[in-house]
Amino acid sequence: MNIHKAEFVKSAAGAKDFLRDGRPQLAFAGRSNVGKSSVINRLLNRKNFARVGNTPGKTVHVNYFLVDNVWLVDLPGYGYAKVAQSEKDRWAKLMESYFRSGLITAGVLIVDVRHAPTGDDVTMLEWFRSTGCPLVVVANKLDKVKKSQREECVETVRRTLALTETDTLIPFSAEDGTGRDALLAALEALV
Repeated sequence: MNIHKAEFVKSAAGAKDFLRDGRPQLAFAGRSNVGKSSVINRLLNRKNFARVGNTPGKTVHVNYFLVDNVWLVDLPGYGYAKVAQSEKDRWAKLMESYFRSGLITAGVLIVDVRHAPTGDDVTMLEWFRSTGCPLVVVANKLDKVKKSQREECVETVRRTLALTETDTLIPFSAEDGTGRDALLAALEALV
């Protein structure tokens, strides 16, 4: 996957807008404040490729980025966001439609390594598993954890999400790039 060939293509506000061109789709999901856009930006070595906001909840549509010949699909965040409940409900319906579309080639679930995954994170993991697609879990914000506590924090993520030894869990820092090469290799292996 040539990350230097990357471009934003479109935002989908509804199922009729989903891209169905047969290219692999790598779907990125995570809580509204987990740094999903920052992970995408670090992965692509771009500063402002995916929009990063000062407040959670900036991703409100299914956003398609074409990277080489693969779609990186940035899904709306879930959980914490200062928006109306009606908007959160719209996001949930949009994501449910996308998960039921059969378009996902592989999933990337981004969680905050500093905290045990939430019930919403577990639900998102189950949604990915329901598609039958392979899944990579990215434990972001590793730079914010003391080195002596990192292994324990990563193990908490593994245990809370009930990951097996065959599941891919990548400790990651969008801030300093830790885990970037591992994530890129994992994604390349899936497409």
